[in-house]
Amino acid sequence: LAVIFPGIGYHTDKPLLYYSKKLASAFGYTIREVRYPKLPSGIKGNKDKMMEAFETASEYVTKQLSDVDFSLWADVLFISKSIGTAVAAAYALRHSIPARQIYYTPVEESFLAIGSEGIAFHGTADPWARTEVIEEECRKRGLPLYETAGANHSLETGNVQEDLKNLAEIMRRTEEYIRI
Repeated sequence: LAVIFPGIGYHTDKPLLYYSKKLASAFGYTIREVRYPKLPSGIKGNKDKMMEAFETASEYVTKQLSDVDFSLWADVLFISKSIGTAVAAAYALRHSIPARQIYYTPVEESFLAIGSEGIAFHGTADPWARTEVIEEECRKRGLPLYETAGANHSLETGNVQEDLKNLAEIMRRTEEYIRI
């Protein structure tokens, strides 16, 4: 089972989640996508609004996944983006699910729940997360971190050809992890 946890403005039809879903599906995973209700705006830099968005999204996800018996699946994979990384990590922790995790552009607050299982991707020009914080938190957990130089919160640089090359490398790393 692969559960997809989007970001607030980064839905499952955008490149990182779209292609990772395709990869998981190609490896035989059943895909389950979660959705969030309308979340607070203006959360960047506002810890209270970030926590409110996280709690709201978490409650909504708990309801959506209440019918899933995770013990029936030989392998559970959580693929998440941005605030979804916090929601996915917290959900696995709260429900004792030994999910393998793919974290695309985790926000700093995600590390309140992120453990040592998984891989993380970060753009060095991400305005939502300081590179030195992401590097340190991943180092503390022994979590492999793949950085994209000059990339923003969508792991894009603004140069289409460079972005396509970077996306191919990100998906290669993602496929390597899924295949394990």
